[in-house]
Amino acid sequence: MKKLNAALVYLLAMFTMGLTTKLVFTTHIIYRVQVVGMDALQLVLAGTALEVAVFLFEIPTGIVADIYSRRLSTLLGFFITGLAIIIEGIAPLFVFVAVSQALLGFGHTFISGAFSAWITDEVGATRVGALFLRGRQLTLLGSLAGIPLSVLFASSSLALPFLIGGLIRVALGLFLMLFMPETGFVPTPKEERSSWRTIFKTFGEGVALVRRSSLLLTFSLIALFVGLYSEAWDRLAQAHLLETFTFPSIGGWEMDPITWFGLLNAAFILFSLASNEIAKRTVDTTRSQRLLRALESIYATMTLAILIFALSGSFYLSIAMMVLFDAVRSVSFPLTEAWLNQQISSKVRATVLSMAGQLDAFGEIAAGPALGAVGRWFSMQTALILSALILSPAAPLYRRIRGLSAKED
Repeated sequence: MKKLNAALVYLLAMFTMGLTTKLVFTTHIIYRVQVVGMDALQLVLAGTALEVAVFLFEIPTGIVADIYSRRLSTLLGFFITGLAIIIEGIAPLFVFVAVSQALLGFGHTFISGAFSAWITDEVGATRVGALFLRGRQLTLLGSLAGIPLSVLFASSSLALPFLIGGLIRVALGLFLMLFMPETGFVPTPKEERSSWRTIFKTFGEGVALVRRSSLLLTFSLIALFVGLYSEAWDRLAQAHLLETFTFPSIGGWEMDPITWFGLLNAAFILFSLASNEIAKRTVDTTRSQRLLRALESIYATMTLAILIFALSGSFYLSIAMMVLFDAVRSVSFPLTEAWLNQQISSKVRATVLSMAGQLDAFGEIAAGPALGAVGRWFSMQTALILSALILSPAAPLYRRIRGLSAKED
């Protein structure tokens, strides 16, 4: 069967990932709190199960993608993540939520690194930055479409978004199996693939590249801090809203938490679309200094937004900070990908990207349970304040990379 244009396949996949992610995760906290009965520590431990899987498998799957096929790795990722999402929807017990999250993390490692490495090889490192930003916009549009569907299905059954979202993920894997090309990747010759020496050599080359580069070493430290802070925000921010505030009515209309979270997620996406469009028009993704300056500002804003959110006693100021945080965070992903891909040779691209993902996962494993325990035994507010303090070194470290990059240029 004739393959489609690589850029078109990438954009379609990004849209569908956004659709399924928001379809599942717009109301998942309500499902986990009200149906499964999870507390603050369990909410974080579920995320830790995901990150342990990512930590264990991120580099091995990245190496396999570099040796065998980035297309095959991506296909496996979508099938596995679809199955994981379905499991959580059909088994509302904490142990099955944790198993589902571990499987979701395992599946994610097949996509992480491999998918962006695949499209970079297909279109070229100089052109891929703009495509990453466009892909992020399509992800946000898919997310926007997924929110009302999530609210609609969750109003009938809080488990239904998991079942439908998982099935769509599996269908995406089938679509990619038929139409996803792979022309820019040169796999390791067949006679060398079974050799463990080849696997360790690929890993060693990736490590050596990072060790030789002061830029990549400093970025590795940023990836660690990003992992350390993020678990508390991702797992506890919405739960903090549920615990702290009575959700107000709007214009006399009574609004339950499901509807409120739907509206909030729609606001997140609309502002994220706007921020990505501003970045697309104002940040030259082919120039390292412009990328680094933008990332420095983004992480300073994210830190401030978390701190104000945690300290605010106002419902509307809190959701304003959530919207601001999500808008700038959404830009950080494609800009980071664009900069990082420019620093890595094609031969070990998926491996090095996976190493960055593993550092992030290690940070989440290291800090997640501790911050979850703080949320249970002290308060979610305290855990979120600590999360902001942990993230605070990221902006100065990007400033350091900018200085190092200017010297190398």
